[in-house]
Amino acid sequence: MRSILVIARRELSQYFTSPIAYLVAFAILELSGFMFNSDLGQRAGQLPPDGTEVLGAFGFFTIFFAPLLTMRLFAEEAREGTLELMLTMPVRDGDIVLGKFLGAWAYFSLVLCLTLVYEIILLSITTLRTYEVGPELDLGPVISSYMGIWLFGGATLAVGLLFSAITENQIIAGFLSMATLFILWLGDFAGLVIQNRPAAQVIRSLSLQSHYSTSFLIGVIRFEDVVFFIGLIVSMLFITTRLIESRRWR
Repeated sequence: MRSILVIARRELSQYFTSPIAYLVAFAILELSGFMFNSDLGQRAGQLPPDGTEVLGAFGFFTIFFAPLLTMRLFAEEAREGTLELMLTMPVRDGDIVLGKFLGAWAYFSLVLCLTLVYEIILLSITTLRTYEVGPELDLGPVISSYMGIWLFGGATLAVGLLFSAITENQIIAGFLSMATLFILWLGDFAGLVIQNRPAAQVIRSLSLQSHYSTSFLIGVIRFEDVVFFIGLIVSMLFITTRLIESRRWR
């Protein structure tokens, strides 16, 4: 456990010295802030405030930004030769994988926490009664949405970590993980247009969107959705660990 925490702290500290990590945080907060401001302007005086709108957009942006946070984790170390050095240390391969994942997830969680400012703004608006129409902000869907997007982010990071372990090229790792996550996101739309009902149900069951937008985002926490994200994280980390172990025999 100690080695996992050491690796996680190391990875987290590297994010604060990486310009790409700052650019990712700036871009995702800039885009979500734009969505929040636009939605707030459209609802003012007409509809009640909705704290989940910005989180819905945040989930879509995560598909493209999570790979940027993970593409270097193994690819860069493999290219520079430091991964082989790490494998010679008295640390289990699973600890290395889990430590790097937790470091990335911690940074993602910090960026996600910054979006709480939008909820604070909505709460202040409804508390001061400056919002002319509608009830106060419903915190139930907001809480479930944050829980969902946190698990969603962990799943996307786990997928990105897998592709970072496959190749030594960061660009290729980022592209492959983005493409995979985008396909998984579109699975819900594909399930709606496919005529074969069993096949459509299978495709929708593998969709990231169907396990987030139709449950957590509307205030519903379903056991199968929690299991889906946790299962995806565990399976991706397991495969990544096997890939790292295979390097010992090359």
